[in-house]
Amino acid sequence: MIDDDMIINPDVVPFSKEDVKKNLEHYRKTLSYMGANVPIQVLCLPKALEKSLIKARLVRVYDLISCNLAEIEGVGPKSLDLLAARLDEFFSVSI
Repeated sequence: MIDDDMIINPDVVPFSKEDVKKNLEHYRKTLSYMGANVPIQVLCLPKALEKSLIKARLVRVYDLISCNLAEIEGVGPKSLDLLAARLDEFFSVSI
């Protein structure tokens, strides 16, 4: 027995594999930004590093995504390594 929902519409143009990959990548990126709309406190950073980021007006995780963290006063090489590790952990868990 064929269900009416299973009937394929002949007027619909199928997506190519490239279109599907492109759409999925866009969707994934959008979800990453939406999921990153949380305070930086969720990264459990040391208070000094957290204060430096807040002073630079980086208060949400998505604020950290596209900025040059090396230019922020109070963020040194060890802090950058820790921040990169915490962001990596955050995005690997949230996706």
